[in-house]
Amino acid sequence: MIVKVKKAFDELVQLGLVEPRPVKFFGAQATGCSPISTAVKAGKTDIEPQKPSTIARSLAIGNPADGHYAIKVITKSGGWSEDVSDAELVDSIQLLAESEGVFTETAGGVTVGTARKLYEQGRIASNETTVLKTTDALAGKYQLEEPIAPKIAEFEKYMERTLDEREVPETVEA
Repeated sequence: MIVKVKKAFDELVQLGLVEPRPVKFFGAQATGCSPISTAVKAGKTDIEPQKPSTIARSLAIGNPADGHYAIKVITKSGGWSEDVSDAELVDSIQLLAESEGVFTETAGGVTVGTARKLYEQGRIASNETTVLKTTDALAGKYQLEEPIAPKIAEFEKYMERTLDEREVPETVEA
């Protein structure tokens, strides 16, 4: 997933919809299935497949096809990867429920537990903006866009409408 998030961010910058800024990418995995985290922490560029042994079933991919690329995205960005045990992810689910009123599934516990570790290690500074890849928690907060057909022409029409709606300063020619 992290490779796709980076690709999307780069495309948004290319389109001028997002300001280009340095971005660090951080990986989060359950210790019982952490081939990317294990490789990053060992300084390796390739993963060693693992047999999943975790309650975080939605993240239990022992041999991710894009593992090499995920490691590259994380390390080249200056990010890091961490993992949490099943007990830590359960504690993190409880923390999120008690502090924010959000009862998440196991992947959310992995994310919160990993973020906690990264803050404790000083890998993420408290004054840095942190964005999570999963936006399910924001459901209902923002107006959804109408879906478009998966065709380049439809995307170009959408972008044209979107850019027309934005205030674009006029260019002054010398």
